[in-house]
Amino acid sequence: MLSTVDLTLNLDRADYKKQLLECQLELRKLALELYQQKRSLVVVAEGWDAAGKGGSIRRVTEKIDPRGYQVYAISAPGAEGKSHHYLWRFWRRLKAPVEKQILIFDRSWYGRVLVERVEGFATEEEWRRAYREINEFERQLTDHGMTLVKLWYHISKDEQLRRFEARRETPHKAWKLTDEDWRNRDKWEAYEAAVDDMLVKTSTLTAPWTVIEGNDKLWARIKTQRTLIEALTEALA
Repeated sequence: MLSTVDLTLNLDRADYKKQLLECQLELRKLALELYQQKRSLVVVAEGWDAAGKGGSIRRVTEKIDPRGYQVYAISAPGAEGKSHHYLWRFWRRLKAPVEKQILIFDRSWYGRVLVERVEGFATEEEWRRAYREINEFERQLTDHGMTLVKLWYHISKDEQLRRFEARRETPHKAWKLTDEDWRNRDKWEAYEAAVDDMLVKTSTLTAPWTVIEGNDKLWARIKTQRTLIEALTEALA
């Protein structure tokens, strides 16, 4: 599936600035409607290292009332998380009452079928079973009235290398680049196979995946905004 993604899509900066402001103002209006209707939007942001998730998330929240959203930056589970089912630490953030209208997960429960699969932290039986568990988990969320948007930020292997090297040479960004990033890059093919399986097996009618073409960061940011606007407009109609 990833091999068919067109990574040549791009925007010039003038067009980007115009579209960004339009989209941000529309998102702010839709966020207010979410609050008035007592509804929730859950955004799952997954993607390659250096694919631009963080920058896109910042543009999404930039003009939204900070009282109405929460961003969860998800890392490896700690001791408490490991003592429970892997979905527990996400479910506890989503159970009612949800105080924020918009919940954004910068990485998510999909770690089970991505990093845990590739790195061997989950057995084959566990990660294969997880596709069904995740689909059922997400169905509970949408049955409860939540709008779920799942985004995969896709870049080429060459573009990732360019961004890694740029980070390494930029003092205020060098901290973002770790030895783990380079190790993950060495397993690109294994991760690509895992992502393809994830997209095929967990893209459902109520919780489909949207692939964000990310070689051009400007394009990726606008597509992120428009994907959220479309989902919210449909949900709030």
